[in-house]
Amino acid sequence: MCVIPVTFERKHSQSVPVVTESFADRPAFGAAVSKAILLRVAAGELPATVRLHRTGRVVAFGRQDAAGAGFRAAVDAARAAGFASIVRLAGGRAAVYHEGTLALSTAVPDVNPAARTHARFEEMAELVATALRELGVDARVGEIRGEYCPGEYSVNAGGRRKLVGIGQRIIAGGAHLGVVIVVRDSALLRGALIPVYEALGLEWDPATAGSVEDELGSGELAAVEDAILGRLSAAGHELVEGSLDDDTLALAGRLEPEHAPKL
Repeated sequence: MCVIPVTFERKHSQSVPVVTESFADRPAFGAAVSKAILLRVAAGELPATVRLHRTGRVVAFGRQDAAGAGFRAAVDAARAAGFASIVRLAGGRAAVYHEGTLALSTAVPDVNPAARTHARFEEMAELVATALRELGVDARVGEIRGEYCPGEYSVNAGGRRKLVGIGQRIIAGGAHLGVVIVVRDSALLRGALIPVYEALGLEWDPATAGSVEDELGSGELAAVEDAILGRLSAAGHELVEGSLDDDTLALAGRLEPEHAPKL
């Protein structure tokens, strides 16, 4: 099935830039870049934009986590496991990025973003699941009981292990979807999340956290990147190489403190 995401509704004739720049050594700035893109897209200063990049080791906390009594202990637990900490743009609970994960995000203009919240979730989840199925994964959309950062639009393997989490942030004039895809090294993810979730007082089942590698016996970041971009292209989007301009980078610099943990 060819899915035409409403995330790019009425924009099919317009080229969609794909930004691959990563800031693995400066994770709070990396999160601020996504917010800066969203703000500028919503203001009409940038077109709808895709960001697909590789990451470093970071625990991305939701704002609910950051407001909780166990947040400081959770940040300490992440640091002890070798992970930096950020407060991410989209909602949800703590998730993990590392060298074996991919971060995918879209920022789109929308004059009434709340009306399309579920449609954006559904179509992004199906797009990612379709890409993983093309690689041979029994990818399905839906929450698994006991998964970390639970969500109705998670993508799992065979109803057993979560592979992908999706969060969304809407503002006046636009919306942002943030996706984490665990390609390999699920044990590294579990090793970070177990003490972090314990500190936050959250229950989950570590056996539900998996990766593409767990399903296929191998996990190549480039193969998953190509599959994602292939599905976006198949959906009718003219993808072009994008880059971050000086205005976006300057705005991200001003926003960076919002994404650093305040302890």
